[in-house]
Amino acid sequence: MQLSDRQRLLYLYLREGWRRFSRRLALGRITALRFAGLSPDRLIVAPTDLHPADSFVGEEILGGRFPLAGRVLDCEGESPFALELPSEEFAVRLHSFGWLRHMRLVEPEAAALAARFIVDDWLQSHGRVIGGLSWRPDVISQRIIAWLSHSPVVLKDADYAFYRRFLKSLAFQVRYLRHIADTTRDGEPRLRARLALAMASIAMPASASRMRRAARDLDRELMRQILPDGGHASRNPRAALDVLLDLLPLRQTYVNLGHEMPAQLIPSIDRIYPALRFFRHQGGELALFNGATYTLAHELMSVLRYDETGGAPFKALPSSRYDRLAAKETVVLMDTGLPLSVDLSATAAAGALSIEMSSARNRFIVNSGRPRFAGEALRQMARATAAHSVATLNDTSSSRISTSRFLGPILVSGVHRVEASRYESQAGADGIRATHDGYLKRFGLIYERDIHLAASGGEVRGRERFFNPNDADATLAGTAVVRFHIHPAIQLYHASANETRLVAPDGEAWALTCIDVPVEEEEDVFFADPSGVRASRQLTLTMPLGTVPDVQWLLTRRR
Repeated sequence: MQLSDRQRLLYLYLREGWRRFSRRLALGRITALRFAGLSPDRLIVAPTDLHPADSFVGEEILGGRFPLAGRVLDCEGESPFALELPSEEFAVRLHSFGWLRHMRLVEPEAAALAARFIVDDWLQSHGRVIGGLSWRPDVISQRIIAWLSHSPVVLKDADYAFYRRFLKSLAFQVRYLRHIADTTRDGEPRLRARLALAMASIAMPASASRMRRAARDLDRELMRQILPDGGHASRNPRAALDVLLDLLPLRQTYVNLGHEMPAQLIPSIDRIYPALRFFRHQGGELALFNGATYTLAHELMSVLRYDETGGAPFKALPSSRYDRLAAKETVVLMDTGLPLSVDLSATAAAGALSIEMSSARNRFIVNSGRPRFAGEALRQMARATAAHSVATLNDTSSSRISTSRFLGPILVSGVHRVEASRYESQAGADGIRATHDGYLKRFGLIYERDIHLAASGGEVRGRERFFNPNDADATLAGTAVVRFHIHPAIQLYHASANETRLVAPDGEAWALTCIDVPVEEEEDVFFADPSGVRASRQLTLTMPLGTVPDVQWLLTRRR
């Protein structure tokens, strides 16, 4: 029996209330004494950090300026932890200590002195009392990994007293994270907690039983979250890359120390690589679906050079529910799924059936992507259907995102069913026909999208249709707008009311044509740019459904 939206919302509130009660019951009264224990006398190994480092950032930190999360904090001789921080994302980056990687590239003695001063200040200001952002599970996990990986920088020429304080705090954080790992939000935060604990179990002195338990817990999360097709359970293409950046150093550390590896570690890595190739445009960028933000070319290459799986990208990811059309130098990617669970929908977008299209090294049609360092309002705006290259009906997103602080930004209603099928013509062309019911309950209509890529790679045909599933001859009401978000690097030239040309910086050109309705150009924003939120353009096809229930459009390469 399908619940009404009100019943579903009530169920979600009751479930979240019970979860919070259970979490508090499990944690009990949190005190530092509760997680006291023996401190290790040394670290066994410093795992490698594969994230790209920047010497400029390291020099800035040496000068007392922290360029993090798109903002710069000038400490002017003060501790960064004593100042008001520019944003929550800045605070997460600061307390996670991932910025230590940049200190590897500057003068060693100065880097060690500065890193040690900042770490010691954190120990004094935040290391003694559990609570607040700095003790969130996701932040602790990243901090443990960073402190282990960059311990050679922090501990270089350190005196014995600091060495003991550092190890004591590290062990305390590991014990606390071990206790709260199962209560951590599902998805990437919980997986990263298990990654951090597995890394700590071999990088710090631990019993054989502790190492086996950490490996088993990690195996369980890898089985749950790395899908059979290699995608991450959040359906965010970027999430698989972020996980891989931690899995690869962990694998190498197990190998270097000669320990028995978690059973799912290597199979998970081997599954992720084909999924990354699936989402990768030929220019090197990952597709912008379901919370993905920009991916720097050297960031992706830092993991692809370890790829031993090889092979051409798959045509589809059946577990993640994405499809790929590819011919010659043209690639079209399409989201043909929905969130795998309510818990995993906190970063998912209302972008069912959205597409991206690239040719050679140029991205032409994109989704707006997630802003990495913007405020909450912009992050939620980027999840709306209108921020995706797909049709929107009556200015309404196909799925509703909760605005409740209690529930968090999960998807609470909308698309419940997506059906997709592939077809090939005798000429070798490839196509996808898909529907979703995101507008059925509110407007009584099903949305259908048909995308067809010619074997030559020089032509993409599309058909957009809304219909009443109960009465094929019914007169429809409402207005649909099909949006094509254009990458900011692409220039648009108006050829006629029904045709607009898209020209890349290298001169490659395509034309979008529609004879059913005008091709209109409008202002737009691109959220997933390395420089921040950026102005861009979009092309739209407006469908007054009473007279135009379906449209056909054509993208053709122009010489």
